[in-house]
Amino acid sequence: MKGRRGFVRLACGLLIVAGVSGCNAGAEKPEAAAAPLAVQVGGENVHTVKRDRIVTGPLISGELRAATEATVRAELGGSMLQVAVEEGQPVRRGALLGRIDAATLDDTRRAAASALKNAESQLDVARREAERAAQLVAAGAIAARDLEVARANVTAAEAQVADARARLQTAQKQLGDAVVRSPINGIVAVKSANTGDVVSPGTALFTIIDPSSMRLEASVPSDALGSLKVGAAVQFTVRGYDSPFEGRIDRISPQADPVTRQVPIFVSVTNAGGRLVSGLFAEGRVVTESAEGLVVPLTVVNTGENAPWVLRVTGGKTERVPVTLGLRDVRTERVRIVSGVNEGDTLLLGAAQGITPGTAVSIGAAK
Repeated sequence: MKGRRGFVRLACGLLIVAGVSGCNAGAEKPEAAAAPLAVQVGGENVHTVKRDRIVTGPLISGELRAATEATVRAELGGSMLQVAVEEGQPVRRGALLGRIDAATLDDTRRAAASALKNAESQLDVARREAERAAQLVAAGAIAARDLEVARANVTAAEAQVADARARLQTAQKQLGDAVVRSPINGIVAVKSANTGDVVSPGTALFTIIDPSSMRLEASVPSDALGSLKVGAAVQFTVRGYDSPFEGRIDRISPQADPVTRQVPIFVSVTNAGGRLVSGLFAEGRVVTESAEGLVVPLTVVNTGENAPWVLRVTGGKTERVPVTLGLRDVRTERVRIVSGVNEGDTLLLGAAQGITPGTAVSIGAAK
């Protein structure tokens, strides 16, 4: 009986162990620890490092004007018989711009021409009389005083001829002034007269400009005079144009404006293709220093501590990288990074710089 009871206990123990093992085998395994989620960073807080040019120097502002400009004025009074050009029309030197009525001047020219012929005829007569008088004096037929009178008549006749010739030339010039022509090659910028208008001497009729070269008339603060010199490069922008323009300082005024205390400068600009237009406002700077390299916005660099640093994203995680800074442009709020980053690196700025180094991030499109 004892042996049988021991067998029963062993069998029951084995069944219990088997049941426990079966329960453990059917139990689910515990899940592995979940990876931390990446911090989302918007594209407005991301900057990609690029190569660019950075410049520094005094700021300037001013107006563009044509380097060569001519205002054509009426040389005589009268009615405009013809206006042959329109604003924006290119013209060559000597091209017809307009005509002024000069009918009375033509009458004056004819009268002056007739007076000249009469004076020249009288001069011929006086010269022949003087020649006869000289022969008669040599023969003893008349007194020497008569020869002096004949020669005086020649002198008077020559003066009359000179006067008549001058009157004719004046009349011809006035007739020529009635035909208005362009004094230079260029474009008609202003047309101030129309056919039928009555003009007086000195009235502005046309303004012709040569667009091949422009001049920027700008002003510079007087405290920047030490940075100015003739021939210095000037970079400027004009509203409505995407790309900047360049010029050279041609002249520096010897006197500052008594009100603004700014010094006028004159910058020559090559206007290739005639892109620039006279009268536009421009602003820029005189280039005193320039450099090529990796240029980033100042907001990318943290300068609040002893050494400047940037927060770079590498392999999906942030890392704090010390950098060496170079030329800084306060006007455009950009700075050149000399060392520490490479072209194409992704840097964080703004609030994203508060992310702890080593944090996994997911970024939007870099700007």
